[in-house]
Amino acid sequence: MKIAIYSRGIEENQHNEVTALLHELAAHNVEPVFYQDFFNKFYSTVKFKTAYSTFNASEDLDDTIDCIISLGGDGTLLDTVAYVKDKGIPILGINYGRLGFLANIGKGELQTAVEALVNHTYVSDKRTLIHVDANVPLFGDAPYALNEFSLLKKDSTSMIKIHTYINGEFLNTYWADGLIVSTPTGSTGYSLSCGGPIVFPDSASFVITPVAPHNLSVRPIVVPDDTIISFEVEGRADDFLCTLDSRREIVTKEIQIAVRKEAFEINLIRLNENNFLQTLRNKLSWGIDVRN
Repeated sequence: MKIAIYSRGIEENQHNEVTALLHELAAHNVEPVFYQDFFNKFYSTVKFKTAYSTFNASEDLDDTIDCIISLGGDGTLLDTVAYVKDKGIPILGINYGRLGFLANIGKGELQTAVEALVNHTYVSDKRTLIHVDANVPLFGDAPYALNEFSLLKKDSTSMIKIHTYINGEFLNTYWADGLIVSTPTGSTGYSLSCGGPIVFPDSASFVITPVAPHNLSVRPIVVPDDTIISFEVEGRADDFLCTLDSRREIVTKEIQIAVRKEAFEINLIRLNENNFLQTLRNKLSWGIDVRN
C-alpha cells in the first residue's frame, strides 16, 4: 500500500507526531510518499531509518497511490484538493490546525486512522466542487474549488456592484464588498461567517452569499448546483479579487466570468463514528452551556 502525505509545514514541536505517523505506517507495511517541500522542512530534525519517495506536482501522483493524507488544518486540505484533481484519490485530513471542519481527525487518532486505511474500514464522502470559467485564463490547470468562489473588492476601495445571473436570467445586483458562491462543503466556511446558511454536503446546491451588502433586505440564497451563475462587475476601481478557496487572482472589471458545478468530485475520508451532524455539534459547540 502506498500513501502520499501533504502539508504546508508543521510546528517544530509537532515533529514527534510526524515520527509517530511514520512508525504507524511502517508497522502496517505502508510506503509513504512525501510532498517534497514538506519533506525538506523536517528532514534534518526527524530521524529517518529508510529513504522515502517524494512528489512535487499532481502529475507525480499516479494510480499506485491509494490515499493522500493532509497534515494541517482545513486550508492545507484545500491545497491537497488541487494536487488530487480528478484522479479519485481519497483524502484523509488530520487536524494540526484550529477548527478543522474538513480535517476533523485529531492527532490522537493516528493509529485508528491508519488501521482504517489499511483495512478499508473508513467511509468515503463524495464532495462536489465549483468550477470557474472566464474569457481569460484563471487559476492555471486547477480552476475549481472545494469550498467557495468569491468576487471581492480590492483592499480598501469602494464597494462594488455585482450583476448576477442564473442560467442567463437576471437575479440581482449586489452592492457589497463582494459575493461568495459556496458549495455545500463550503457552507461552513467563509459563507457561514458572512451569515450564510449551513447546508448538508449531499444537498446538490450552491449558496450565494453577499459580503457586507449595502441593502439590508439582501440575504443569502440557495440555488440548485446544476445552474450556471454568471457575473458582471462594476466599481470605481479598475480591478478586483477573484478567489477559489485560498487561491486568488487580480482581474479587471472587463472580465466575463461564470461558475458551475465541476464535472468530477473529491472523496473525503472519515472514520465510521464521525458524521456531519457530530462535526457540527463539536466544532460549533452546539448544546454546550458556557454559563457554568
